[in-house]
Amino acid sequence: MNADQILSEIREANLSYIMLAQSLIRTDREQALYRLGISEESASMISLLSPAQMMKIASGNTLLCRFRMDDDLVWGLLTNHGKSASNDTTSRLHASILMAGRHQEAA
Repeated sequence: MNADQILSEIREANLSYIMLAQSLIRTDREQALYRLGISEESASMISLLSPAQMMKIASGNTLLCRFRMDDDLVWGLLTNHGKSASNDTTSRLHASILMAGRHQEAA
Protein backbone atom coordinates (compact mmCIF):
# COMPACT_ATOMS: atom_id res chain seq x y z
CA MET A 1 0.00 0.00 0.00
CA ASN A 2 1.50 3.33 -1.01
CA ALA A 3 1.17 6.70 0.73
CA ASP A 4 -1.73 7.89 -1.44
CA GLN A 5 -3.70 4.73 -0.69
CA ILE A 6 -3.08 5.13 3.04
CA LEU A 7 -4.26 8.75 2.98
CA SER A 8 -7.36 7.71 1.05
CA GLU A 9 -8.10 5.00 3.63
CA ILE A 10 -7.63 7.50 6.49
CA ARG A 11 -10.04 9.96 4.88
CA GLU A 12 -12.62 7.23 4.31
CA ALA A 13 -12.26 6.03 7.92
CA ASN A 14 -12.64 9.62 9.16
CA LEU A 15 -15.83 10.19 7.20
CA SER A 16 -17.29 6.87 8.34
CA TYR A 17 -16.38 7.67 11.95
CA ILE A 18 -17.94 11.14 11.86
CA MET A 19 -21.11 9.82 10.23
CA LEU A 20 -21.37 7.02 12.79
CA ALA A 21 -20.70 9.40 15.67
CA GLN A 22 -23.36 11.83 14.49
CA SER A 23 -25.89 9.02 14.06
CA LEU A 24 -25.15 7.61 17.52
CA ILE A 25 -25.40 11.04 19.14
CA ARG A 26 -28.72 11.78 17.50
CA THR A 27 -30.13 8.34 18.38
CA ASP A 28 -28.98 7.94 21.99
CA ARG A 29 -26.78 10.72 23.33
CA GLU A 30 -25.80 9.02 26.62
CA GLN A 31 -24.80 5.78 24.90
CA ALA A 32 -22.89 7.78 22.28
CA LEU A 33 -20.88 9.62 24.94
CA TYR A 34 -19.88 6.29 26.48
CA ARG A 35 -19.28 4.36 23.26
CA LEU A 36 -17.33 7.14 21.55
CA GLY A 37 -15.52 8.28 24.69
CA ILE A 38 -16.25 11.95 23.98
CA SER A 39 -17.38 14.90 26.06
CA GLU A 40 -20.81 16.52 26.02
CA GLU A 41 -19.31 19.55 24.26
CA SER A 42 -17.78 17.43 21.51
CA ALA A 43 -21.07 15.59 21.05
CA SER A 44 -22.90 18.89 20.67
CA MET A 45 -20.49 20.05 17.97
CA ILE A 46 -20.57 16.74 16.10
CA SER A 47 -24.37 16.58 16.14
CA LEU A 48 -24.59 20.00 14.43
CA LEU A 49 -22.08 19.33 11.62
CA SER A 50 -23.38 19.80 8.08
CA PRO A 51 -22.42 17.30 5.36
CA ALA A 52 -19.97 19.85 3.92
CA GLN A 53 -18.33 20.33 7.33
CA MET A 54 -18.04 16.56 7.78
CA MET A 55 -16.36 16.21 4.39
CA LYS A 56 -13.92 19.01 5.19
CA ILE A 57 -13.01 17.57 8.60
CA ALA A 58 -12.68 14.04 7.22
CA SER A 59 -10.35 15.12 4.43
CA GLY A 60 -7.39 15.61 6.77
CA ASN A 61 -4.49 13.17 6.89
CA THR A 62 -4.82 12.33 10.60
CA LEU A 63 -7.20 9.74 12.02
CA LEU A 64 -9.97 11.31 14.09
CA CYS A 65 -10.64 8.20 16.15
CA ARG A 66 -8.19 6.38 18.38
CA PHE A 67 -7.97 3.14 20.31
CA ARG A 68 -9.43 3.48 23.78
CA MET A 69 -7.61 0.37 24.95
CA ASP A 70 -4.15 1.71 25.51
CA ASP A 71 -2.74 -0.73 28.02
CA ASP A 72 -1.79 -4.39 28.14
CA LEU A 73 -4.40 -5.31 30.75
CA VAL A 74 -7.37 -4.29 28.60
CA TRP A 75 -5.87 -5.78 25.44
CA GLY A 76 -5.19 -9.03 27.31
CA LEU A 77 -8.77 -9.17 28.54
CA LEU A 78 -10.19 -8.46 25.09
CA THR A 79 -8.00 -10.90 23.23
CA ASN A 80 -8.36 -13.54 25.96
CA HIS A 81 -5.08 -15.26 25.05
CA GLY A 82 -4.73 -18.76 26.40
CA LYS A 83 -8.05 -18.81 28.24
CA SER A 84 -11.08 -21.01 27.77
CA ALA A 85 -14.26 -19.83 26.08
CA SER A 86 -16.12 -19.94 29.41
CA ASN A 87 -13.98 -17.07 30.71
CA ASP A 88 -14.54 -14.99 27.56
CA THR A 89 -17.71 -13.29 28.85
CA THR A 90 -16.12 -12.48 32.19
CA SER A 91 -12.99 -11.10 30.54
CA ARG A 92 -14.99 -8.87 28.19
CA LEU A 93 -17.13 -7.63 31.07
CA HIS A 94 -14.00 -6.79 33.06
CA ALA A 95 -12.54 -4.91 30.07
CA SER A 96 -15.81 -2.98 29.62
CA ILE A 97 -15.79 -1.97 33.28
CA LEU A 98 -12.19 -0.76 33.01
CA MET A 99 -12.94 1.25 29.86
CA ALA A 100 -16.12 2.72 31.38
CA GLY A 101 -14.14 3.89 34.40
CA ARG A 102 -11.60 5.55 32.14
CA HIS A 103 -14.43 7.28 30.24
CA GLN A 104 -15.73 8.73 33.49
CA GLU A 105 -12.24 9.96 34.40
CA ALA A 106 -11.89 11.68 31.02
CA ALA A 107 -15.34 13.30 31.11
